[in-house]
Formats: sequence, structure tokens, C-alpha cells
Amino acid sequence: MKKSCLYLLILGAIAWTACENVDTNPKEDSRVNVRLDDLARLLAGAGIGEEQLGEVHDAVSSSSANGYDEEYTMRDLFRNPGYGVGDNPTKAYGKEYDRPLRVLLRESLEASATKSGIAAGPGAAAVDGADVDSYLEALEKSDLQIYWPYYENWDGKSEPIISFAPDDDSEVNVGYRYDAASGQLEEVLVDEELAMERPVWVVNRNDDSSLTTLEMLRKEDPSWGEGGGEIIVKPKEAGSTKALSGHKMLVLKDFRMKKNFDSWFAGGSEFNVQVGSVDGFYASTEAELKLYQPSVTQFSIVIRRCKRDRPVDFNAVLISDWTEQIENCALLVTEDDGGEQTNWKCSIVGRIKSKSYGFEIDLPYRQKDDIVWRGQLSRAYIEANDGDAGHFGDIDLSFELVDY
Repeated sequence: MKKSCLYLLILGAIAWTACENVDTNPKEDSRVNVRLDDLARLLAGAGIGEEQLGEVHDAVSSSSANGYDEEYTMRDLFRNPGYGVGDNPTKAYGKEYDRPLRVLLRESLEASATKSGIAAGPGAAAVDGADVDSYLEALEKSDLQIYWPYYENWDGKSEPIISFAPDDDSEVNVGYRYDAASGQLEEVLVDEELAMERPVWVVNRNDDSSLTTLEMLRKEDPSWGEGGGEIIVKPKEAGSTKALSGHKMLVLKDFRMKKNFDSWFAGGSEFNVQVGSVDGFYASTEAELKLYQPSVTQFSIVIRRCKRDRPVDFNAVLISDWTEQIENCALLVTEDDGGEQTNWKCSIVGRIKSKSYGFEIDLPYRQKDDIVWRGQLSRAYIEANDGDAGHFGDIDLSFELVDY
């Protein structure tokens, strides 16, 4: 990557302003504060070798396979080396390592420990008054992680530059690598272009481990199938519908993200897809309306940055029994950014003979979420565009009506 004069001018400013404190548990010990930049320096100066590179690569590969970002949480680093988000510690997901990364972190901290705490210096975290055990315990309990974007481009030997997520939306930040000749950490500027060319680890917070991705649903419940390709994913309740000739399911075939919604330091985009409808609506009289209640089908999908502008197989059933009496359904797609829960109140219309009847439904989302698209999908639109991609703001969606 070519460094411009502007990059060199802003390097000093970034080093001072793009630091963030994480107070892991102030009620227990207000002295132990884990800073993102301190952890980045600690990792860079810990003497990471081939085995530790392989450990982190194993973990982020597994997280990615489970439908999450390319991430390795501090919790797993200390408790389950080599495990990714979504892995089950009771199963043999991880590998055995002679010297896992947690050992290197302890050795680096012990080498810089003083009577008054952990001293500042190459590879050391500046935490006055904190002993090594307290600091490592705070790290393990924190929500911090190693994020390795574009890990699949790794050549298997290059050592990483280690940076951290700035506290703003900057796309450039300082990173660290160990200079063996001087015994000091070298500061370099990192951006997403550099991360595509060589390994860059980013210390950031975990935001997606609480999501249950489609990949995890498929692994946890065999009835969901494997997904992708020609296999259709069905929620359990879909099986209760009678398999009659001519019945159709509404399927979200694929999902294309046309832009990344967050800074690359924060990772990919976490989308919540919700569809509200009256599944299997066959009312023939007004009296039968009380037999039907609207329902919500909801899925989460994490789109990694390398998948931008590429169709990603979704193949999930949104409405298991799409009848001719359904006039529309409600669609809400949000990108998860947190905040307090709120609701979008919308209506769904079903038809009995020549009359239309509305059902009210609330689709939940959180106040800080980006609303990517919300609105009603008419039966006419879905049938006219069966299998074709439609544009919904900054995403493209392909719906398909499938006979069963």
C-alpha cells in the first residue's frame, strides 16, 4: 500500500484520539480497564509464531463457517483455544496447541510486571495497579475479540499487523508490528485495502454472537436441512401444513448486499429479515376470521465484507402456505446496531370472496438499527417477479414461489 503525505500527517492524531476504554466490571475492580489499543500492542509484542497464527486462523474460519464474522473472542481464546463463535465446546471443534496464544499473552505481561502493576512498553498493557491475573481475567470476561477480515487470502506464513477499532467511523487507523531488529513495536497505518493484501487483525467488540444465524439453525436442528443450492430450509411449523397438490411456499432465494453498513474495523453487516403474514389463510366466511392470527417469520444473516455485491444463498421459507387469498405480506429488513426495542405497526390483507380483511401486526426492531427496507409486498409483485432479483434499497432480494 502506498502511503501518502496525508496519512503521515494524521498518524499522530489517530494514535492519540482513536483509543477506547472498556470497563469490564467496574463494580468488582475499577482499576482493571482493558483498552483496545493496549490489547493490540500486547498482541503485536507477544512474539506470535506459526502455531498461534494457525490457532487464530482456525477460530476465525470456524466462526465464518457458522455464519458469523471472521472473529475469535477473548472468551474462546482463554477457555477454548481455536474455537469459533457458534462452536460447541463439548465437541471436538478446536485443536490442541502446544503453546496457545493465551500462554504468550501471560508470558508477555509477566515479563513487564512491576510492583506497582503492569508497566507500559513494547507488548505491555499500561494498567497501573493491576496484576497479571487480574488483567487476564478482565480480558477473558470482556466482549473483545480478534477480527481477521479477508483471512481466506492469508498465504499461511505472513505475520499480521494488529490494529483496533477507532471510536469513530474512520476508515484508517494505526496498527502495530514487532521489529525484531530494534526490539520495538513499529507503527503503520492500516486501511481496508491493506487488509485485503496482507493479514491485519483488528481488536474490536463482539456484536453478533447473540444472533442465531441460519447456519446455526441448520446445525442445531437437522429438520432444517443443509441449506443452499436446491435444498429449501423449512421451520418446524411448516411441516404441519397438509401437502396438497398446487400449494406453494414463499421462499427468500438469495440476498445481495450492495454496500457495507459499518466501518471495516467493525466487521460485516448483521441483517434481521422479518416477514409478517397470515400463513395458510383459507377462511371462507367472516366468522372464520377469528381462527387466523398473523405470524412473523424471522431470520438473521451476517454478510461478510468480502461478500459485498455477491448473491448469498438464503433459501429459507418465509410463508409455508402461500394461498391465493393472501393479498400481501409485510417485509422488514434491518441492519443490527442495537438500542431499545421498538415496533413497526403494519397491516396484512387477506381476501374472502370479493372482500378484503386486514390483520394488524407489530414487527420488532431496535432504535439504532438501520432500516434497510420496510413495506408491503403484494401478491401481484411476488408472482410477476418469481425468481428474479428485486431492488430493496441497498440490498437485492430474490423471492420464489415453490410448489410442494
